[in-house]
Amino acid sequence: MKLKDLKIIVTRPPPPGWGGRYWILVKLTTDNGISGWGECYASSVGPTAMQAVIKDVFERYFLNESPSNMERMFRRTYSSGFTQRPDLTVMGAFSGLEIACWDILGKYYDCPTWQLLGGKINERVRAYSYLYPLEHHDLNDFWVSPDMAAESALNLIEKGYTAVKFDPAGPYTMRGGHMPAMTDIRLSVDFCKAIREAIGDKADILFGTHGQFTTSGAIRLGKAIEPYSPMWFEEPIPPDNLSEFTKVQRALNIPIATGERFTTKIEFSEVLKSGGASIIQPALGRAGGIWETKKTSAIAEVFNAQVAPHLYAGPIEWAANIQLSASIPNLLIAESIETTFHDSLINGKIKVEDGHIEVSQEAGLGIEVNETLAEKHPYDGTDLHLMMQDDPCDYSNGNSFSGGAPPLKTN
Repeated sequence: MKLKDLKIIVTRPPPPGWGGRYWILVKLTTDNGISGWGECYASSVGPTAMQAVIKDVFERYFLNESPSNMERMFRRTYSSGFTQRPDLTVMGAFSGLEIACWDILGKYYDCPTWQLLGGKINERVRAYSYLYPLEHHDLNDFWVSPDMAAESALNLIEKGYTAVKFDPAGPYTMRGGHMPAMTDIRLSVDFCKAIREAIGDKADILFGTHGQFTTSGAIRLGKAIEPYSPMWFEEPIPPDNLSEFTKVQRALNIPIATGERFTTKIEFSEVLKSGGASIIQPALGRAGGIWETKKTSAIAEVFNAQVAPHLYAGPIEWAANIQLSASIPNLLIAESIETTFHDSLINGKIKVEDGHIEVSQEAGLGIEVNETLAEKHPYDGTDLHLMMQDDPCDYSNGNSFSGGAPPLKTN
């Protein structure tokens, strides 16, 4: 069985676009007619350029190769260009293609992917969700309203969720880390207070940031929210100096979580061995795919660290996350995004019930991709999947973080 054909679909989730402005889906087909799906979580370049990268990686390292030769394809992709170092764009392309290979192998052997990863240790996967606006909430006011956030949190608790995530801490900008404004610290505390008072001890609160602070700024904000016992303080500083995470972790009594912008076991191992994080958050469509992240999870075991797969993408990466989660002993929790489009794109094959996802027994990734629906929603914009703000932190008028990919303005 050899890999023969590649198809790339760049699909745009309908507004408000939870999960990013677009998702890059890849379909691989073998010479004996088995197809598998993957998703490339890559945002360093635009989707047109990224499609060229994916095609190049496929033609160089996957075409005419057996889908079972994960190690060979990884080493060739990682090393052949005289690189042998983490590269977000190349590994983003590789990751989606690699996920598709696991889907193919599961279908070939008529078993779920987790069965090929050493079997199942987790019958179901604990899920968490970001707090998103409810139907009656104003889409702009929500991001600065502790009361609306508390209402959204209660809604998730009523559905059975035992953990909720939110990010009221101000902008993430292309300028790197900044010192939080006093208004951002106050708003962060107000959010924590309102949500904790609303849900009590029924669920964990997860404090999200996006690497927007300096080391000292992260410590300052972390100290302010410590009384509300967050389960984690997520990516408090930029991911380009991994040793600084250690300084933040040593100064705080909140577990540091990070990794959505990391790729390969190399970067994850650096932050783990330095004590900079006790929870890692690989995004499988970027981190090297399923097998590389399985290795990363084993490394995390050595440091008594847990894994919380990240998701700000489409449902194919979500499916890959669940397959990995079923097979690792140090799973903490997995991010979920429940939208009609996510659900429809995989024909309802992943369900969050009572705050958990039952691990599928179906072959491969356990999903059915609605290819026609994906093609009906092409992305024709020029923005990246996620974009940093050019303007600096506003210390006079306050700041508003309006979600990871706010809807594009229309006339």
